[in-house]
Amino acid sequence: MAKIVLGIGTSHGPMMLMGPEYWNERVEFDKTQTHSYQGASHSFGELVKLRRDEGLAEQITLDVQNERLQACHRAVDRLVETFNRVQPDVAIIVGNDQMEAFTKENMPCLAVYSGEEIVNIPASPEQLAKMPPGIPKAAPGYWGSERAQWSGQADLGRHIIARMMIDGFDVTELSTMPQSCDWMSGVPHAFGYVYQKIMQKNVIPNVPVFVNTFYPPNTPTAQRVYEFGLALRRAIESWESDSRVAIIASGGLSHFVVDERFDRAILEAMKNNSREDLLQWPETFYQSGTSEVKNWIPVAAAAGDAGLTMSLIDYVPCYRSLAGTGNAMAFTIWE
Repeated sequence: MAKIVLGIGTSHGPMMLMGPEYWNERVEFDKTQTHSYQGASHSFGELVKLRRDEGLAEQITLDVQNERLQACHRAVDRLVETFNRVQPDVAIIVGNDQMEAFTKENMPCLAVYSGEEIVNIPASPEQLAKMPPGIPKAAPGYWGSERAQWSGQADLGRHIIARMMIDGFDVTELSTMPQSCDWMSGVPHAFGYVYQKIMQKNVIPNVPVFVNTFYPPNTPTAQRVYEFGLALRRAIESWESDSRVAIIASGGLSHFVVDERFDRAILEAMKNNSREDLLQWPETFYQSGTSEVKNWIPVAAAAGDAGLTMSLIDYVPCYRSLAGTGNAMAFTIWE
């Protein structure tokens, strides 16, 4: 039977994929949005007032931002070193979609890719021009510069789907990768980041697993994705193969407003393999980009249930404004 030998958790925020001199490009957009922070909604101006005593002006100097960016790069290097050392045969990547593969008219709660092939298609100049603010500079980190075709692990994908149905999870099967937006082709960025930056184009056979973290009303709860993770572990270990399997979480942590208290509590709960501590937070905390923590929860549940222990490589809060907008990056391994 197959065995889980490695877990990886990695942020994939675009701030890691461009120099900090470009981070401010997103701030003007931040100012126009209503932001979720600690379970409530706030305007940009309200957040500036709310967080005025946190010393955020010191966090958004170019020197500090450069230090944070380099810390992220060092942490990713550690993940790559670990992945290459362990040399798993197969990977399962848990990520989310942001209207790249799906649409409002067709948004599955949980979906598993069972295709034989995964096609990587770099963004064209016309697509780059249509991307959201700040994303074009990050695009090579998600889709590279060359078209490529990699192997899915269709047998494992179909096995996971069948076992999930037995365990009471009505997952959607994807035998091909849907395309919904006009500013990209190929794979959604949550998976593209893993292919480009963790596997570094030496992509092993893998199964993308989608969690709808962003779009109500069918967003699964934190408890539901935890149970999904336990079922994922059972599915992997019941697969009739001697494969050594890595499970990888892509996304998070808190954004588009950084919440260090929440992030550190989540990471500590994962390190302690504490279901109670991990699931103590109300659903109002899992909004906007912070919802991507729900990509991590099933990986933490599966890895912990398989007897692996989490090590925190680094936690790097990357701020870009006095409102505390930005992206908190985290990097972990389970072995």
